Amino acid sequence: MGVYEEYRAKLRTPDEAVRLVKSGDWVDYSSNVCFPTLLDAALAKRRDELWDVKFRGNLMLGPVQVVEADPSREHFFYNTWHCSGYERKLCDRGLCNFIPMVFRNLGWYYTNFLTVNVAMMAVAPMDRHGYFNFSCATGVAKAIMDKADLVILEVNEHLPRICGGFDECIHISEVDCVVEGEHSPLPEFPIAEATEEDKAIAGFIVPHIADGATLQLGIGTMPNVVGAMISESDLKDLGMHTELCGDAYLRMFEAGKLTNRRKTFQKGKGVTGLLFGSRALYDWADENPGLAIEPLSFVNDPAVIARHDDMISINSCISVDLYGQICAETAGLRQISGTGGQLDYLTGAAMSKGGKAFICMTSSFVDKKGVRHSRVLPRFDGDIVTDPRSQAFWLVTEYGAENLAGRTTWERAEKLISLAHPDFRDELIAAAEAQKIWRRSNKR
Repeated sequence: MGVYEEYRAKLRTPDEAVRLVKSGDWVDYSSNVCFPTLLDAALAKRRDELWDVKFRGNLMLGPVQVVEADPSREHFFYNTWHCSGYERKLCDRGLCNFIPMVFRNLGWYYTNFLTVNVAMMAVAPMDRHGYFNFSCATGVAKAIMDKADLVILEVNEHLPRICGGFDECIHISEVDCVVEGEHSPLPEFPIAEATEEDKAIAGFIVPHIADGATLQLGIGTMPNVVGAMISESDLKDLGMHTELCGDAYLRMFEAGKLTNRRKTFQKGKGVTGLLFGSRALYDWADENPGLAIEPLSFVNDPAVIARHDDMISINSCISVDLYGQICAETAGLRQISGTGGQLDYLTGAAMSKGGKAFICMTSSFVDKKGVRHSRVLPRFDGDIVTDPRSQAFWLVTEYGAENLAGRTTWERAEKLISLAHPDFRDELIAAAEAQKIWRRSNKR
């Protein structure tokens, strides 16, 4: 049987395909723009005949119909590895549970510990050899598909076909069902306009970046704003090795800054595990031999990251305490995002020859009532530690950049207070004194 005959034999409507899901099953939905919207809508219609079907996804852009159709969570129970803005709101409503992880271990979790009864994801159309490209979610796809009892693919005509190093595709012979249908254009996420604080933060980071450095920009607005501003700098011959490729990399490429020519590993290739952004980004990624999308078990491996000399990692956080513990995923007990690959790149960049890892944040924020709050805290109270103090490296706010590596508790306190908003420095000094991490000789 040829691949097209096998394709036709496995072709089903979404309603037919989701009949394979049974009560009590674990169903995986993959990630970001590879979310299977047609299958999700069809499965939501089966709500009243199914019980305790559990779902995993991450960075879902919403809406997820199985969640919206069952606020009781008796029929469908959704969980995420990393919160998008939409999933954060689901957590706030009690409709989503978080799964702690670091991205480099995601495949390991599936291979060794997890059950996947049905895996569903959207993929690019099958090629003439019988292969479907995992597209923008390659980083998390193959391990899930390999572990699944049943694999259902949803062909999305808008997804780019992204070149890969390995594990970027699946053959029709490994698939149980294929569904087709008309899709809306892919969601777009252009870079936000830079604030004055963003510009100040970027101004403290850019001088640390050398020509030929390889960049990782984390998930979130600020790293991508910083990356976009790098495109306006005098830097040249930059490389890309990153968990997530967003529009900042496209801007750097268009500005002639991103060439990958001086990378010390995978030279000539911009490497990523996930990709989403604007339509222009998807078009740039489509069949681009200058890009390679690979599993996050490889892309986020600190030993692989460290093979890039002058590796520069730029991520954001929510808060830091005076001990140098970094929280990038919760505000108190409220789930905001997730660990993702931040700890992977903090570790890998520190191992790189000439490498540096920067964690960025504004020094303060103003809440909905107009009250200003410090992001530098005396100590955490329920906030989840994403990066332990023992691995803290460069912290950056609009007031400066400080390297915490190897510093004593009192040196950390002084450096972090210098990064805090001036309105909070006196009370932070008082807290540091009470916590016995302040020297009388410290600057006031």
